[in-house]
Amino acid sequence: MIDWTNATSSQEQPAGLQRSKCVLGFIPVIYYSVLLCVGLPVNILTAVALCRLASRTKKPLYYYLLAVTGSDILSQLFIIFVGFLLETAVFHRDVPKVLLQAVSAAEFAANHASIWSTVPLTVDRYVALCHPLLHRQISYPARARRIIASVLALSLASGVPFFWWSDMWRNSHPPTALDSVLIWTHVTIIYFLPCSLFFVLNSLIILTLQVRKRRQPCQEEPRPVRRLGKTTAMLLAITSVFSVLWAPRTAVVIYHLYVSSVHRDWRVHLAYDLSNMLAMLNTAVNFFLYCFVSKPFRNVVRDVVLLRSWPSYSGHTAPQNQTPNNNSISSLYSGNNKRSQRDSTPLSPHRARKPS
Repeated sequence: MIDWTNATSSQEQPAGLQRSKCVLGFIPVIYYSVLLCVGLPVNILTAVALCRLASRTKKPLYYYLLAVTGSDILSQLFIIFVGFLLETAVFHRDVPKVLLQAVSAAEFAANHASIWSTVPLTVDRYVALCHPLLHRQISYPARARRIIASVLALSLASGVPFFWWSDMWRNSHPPTALDSVLIWTHVTIIYFLPCSLFFVLNSLIILTLQVRKRRQPCQEEPRPVRRLGKTTAMLLAITSVFSVLWAPRTAVVIYHLYVSSVHRDWRVHLAYDLSNMLAMLNTAVNFFLYCFVSKPFRNVVRDVVLLRSWPSYSGHTAPQNQTPNNNSISSLYSGNNKRSQRDSTPLSPHRARKPS
C-alpha cells in the first residue's frame, strides 16, 4: 500500500520522463527498522497486559483496546515489515506483479482494521457517558467480541478492491479513472469518515459533560457530576493523534492525484516519504498513552515484565460479580468518578420494591 522508494522496479521509462529520486536515502530504512524493533515488542507487551485485564475484569473497554493493539500489530507486520523493509529495502529487485498486488490488498486491510477498530471504542465511550442506562444494557464482553469480529471482517473485505491499486512509484502514466476511484475510496475510509465520526462523538461527549457541569449549581441538592475522566481524555488523545499524524499523507495522496505525480516530482516524493513515516508512528504510541493514563495498566505491565502471575495486581482490579448490566464505566476512572456513578444510579426494581 505504501511504498517509499522506487528502487525495486526495472521498468523502462518513456522518453522524456525521469523518475524522481529518494532524497532521504537510507534514512527511511533506519527509521522503519527502529520503529519495528521498538513498536512491535511494545504492542505485544500491551496485548498481553490487556488480555490479563480483560480476563480479570470482564470490561468491554479492554476488549476494544485489545482490538486496537492487535490491529496495530498487523499494520506493523504487513505495512512496515513486508511493505517497506522486505519489498523495497531487502529484496531490492523486481518481484512478481501479482505478489505486489496481493501484499497491497493485505496492507490496506490491516490499515483499515487499525483505524476502524478505534471507532467502536469511541462509540462505547459516547454511550457510556451520554446514555449510561442504555450502556448498562447493551455493553458486555460477548457483544464487544461480536462487534470487534464484525469490524475486522469488514476491514478484511475492504482491502480486496485495492488489489488493483496503482503503484505510485512504478507507474509513469497519469492516474486513470480507476485510480481516482480507489484513491478517493482510500482517503475516505482511512481518514475522512473515521475523523468525522471521532469529531462528532467527541464533541457530543464534551458538550454533554459541560452541560451537566453548568446545571450543577442550579440544583438544590448538589450531586457529583461526572467529569472528563482519564479514560475519556485517553480516547480524545488517541483520536487526536491519529487525526494529526494521518493528515499529511492524505493531503499528499490527493495532491498526487490532481497536481503532480510522486513518480516524477522529487518534492512530492519527499513529502510522501515523510508523511508515510509520520503516519506509521501512529501504530506505536498507544502504549505510552495507556501507561500515562492507567495505573492498573502500569501495574500489569510491571507484572508481565517481571514474569509475575496475574493475581499480584488483584488489589487494583478486584474481581466483582458483575452482570452485563453494570459495565458502563471504565475501570480506568478515578474513585471520585466511581462514587459519582453510584450516586447517580437509580435503584433496581428488586431493591426498590417494598416488602409486603
